[in-house]
Amino acid sequence: MKKILTCLLATLGMTTACGQAQMNATYEVDEFRTKNDKTVKIHALVHASIWIEAGDIQIYVDPVTKSGNRQIDYSALPKADFILITHEHFDHLDKDAIRQLTKDGTQLIMNPAGAKAFGKGQSIANGDKLQLKDDVSVEAVPAYNTTKGHTQFHPKGRDNGYILTIDGLHIYIAGDTEDIPEMASISGIDIAFLPCNQPYTMTPEQVVKAAKLIRPKVLFPYHYSDTDLSAIPAQLPDIDVRIRHYE
Repeated sequence: MKKILTCLLATLGMTTACGQAQMNATYEVDEFRTKNDKTVKIHALVHASIWIEAGDIQIYVDPVTKSGNRQIDYSALPKADFILITHEHFDHLDKDAIRQLTKDGTQLIMNPAGAKAFGKGQSIANGDKLQLKDDVSVEAVPAYNTTKGHTQFHPKGRDNGYILTIDGLHIYIAGDTEDIPEMASISGIDIAFLPCNQPYTMTPEQVVKAAKLIRPKVLFPYHYSDTDLSAIPAQLPDIDVRIRHYE
């Protein structure tokens, strides 16, 4: 099934444009098209915080108010229809950000430990799937550390990555993970978000290895803090690697 991905100002469907005048702030935004020519916009907020617009549906992933010297005013952004939380660490689960984004009917989806820490929300574990709308679904997939001495950060079975499908457009949001064996079974991904900051997630070399396993059309390295990503694009010539402000 053919996926058509386009981007603002695109000549070949794979470029970017920044900002939205109505938001009182400027975020990089990449625009894609689904199989039925619906528009999906992905806004780079900060670190692991992603805002996805699918028509009139607003989806936020791990929204946090502040990371480093950057701060997001969620009161100026559209309220959420769905909020996905990968795990309960402070740079992924921000109670104030969630409260600012919540409206009547907002569906909060998180890993079981995150739901326990927040005190509410629908918990889903690795392997669980939810149908959010007729053409929107989410699947929780494993996310964990494998390097000796790092496994305490994200133990196997606790945290989630997510595969979000919007009208046939498959978006893999890896969460805090290394290049785990389960990635070999992930296929058909249009857009992948892979984290890059050891000791907590992956090295650039691990990101390259993971990308070669998954083979997404577009790769966004994210959650990278001050990691040097400059060597990644040349090692993945068949993948559209886009570096956005996910420090």
